Amino acid sequence: MPVDPLRVALEAAREAGSVLRAHADRPLEIAEKGRRADLVTAADRASEAAILARLRAAFPHAAVLAEESGASSGTSDERWIVDPLDGTTNYAHGYPLYCISIAFERAGELVAGVVYAPALDECFAAERGAGAYRNEAKIAVSTIARVGDAMLCTGFHPADYERNARFFAQASHRAQAVRRDGSAALDLAYTACGRFDGFWEFDLHAWDVAAGTLLVREAGGCVTRVDGGAATVEGRSILASNGRIHDEVRDVLR
Repeated sequence: MPVDPLRVALEAAREAGSVLRAHADRPLEIAEKGRRADLVTAADRASEAAILARLRAAFPHAAVLAEESGASSGTSDERWIVDPLDGTTNYAHGYPLYCISIAFERAGELVAGVVYAPALDECFAAERGAGAYRNEAKIAVSTIARVGDAMLCTGFHPADYERNARFFAQASHRAQAVRRDGSAALDLAYTACGRFDGFWEFDLHAWDVAAGTLLVREAGGCVTRVDGGAATVEGRSILASNGRIHDEVRDVLR
């Protein structure tokens, strides 16, 4: 009988959540990787190890792209895309908005996605063609119809503030509110469940957006590049919304 990738992803995310909660009670080993404020902790690595062990046991022939260990090839047309801790800076400061993101692709199509926030015990899950859920309750994007009534969200690395500064200002002048929470995967999950009406960010990686992209689409929303072009998980920029305000947000960000 075929193994269900969504079930495997859910089990892996829950296990990784237990790892992150356990590490949060210990003194954290925090290091910078590559540039200022780009953090990694022992918890990131322990979470990823737990996830990959479970994924590889269930899908030994699938390729894997994971934030900390990089890409490993497989012998099938399947691929796991893993962020073991999205929002590491939040985690390092005890701020509860961090998550695990796991997505499964088959033949280049997103099939299943899970975003789990262990500090809040909120698990968002989606399967292609089957809708999106929060803790097993079905979710949908918001019904806000204009940016003036919307709460938007964005993100940026501190070193890249200038790249997003004018867009942040333009959106702030138009929207009811703009937030920056520090976890792209969780921002997408919040867009899927209607807490945010739209989200944009630049310079992202596949592990930041893969699961969240499927969540938004299965919840009835729209996902493109910031310029409105077709979005891919490798596309670096993303604009996600409830669909109703998508064109208006894109125009605000021109």
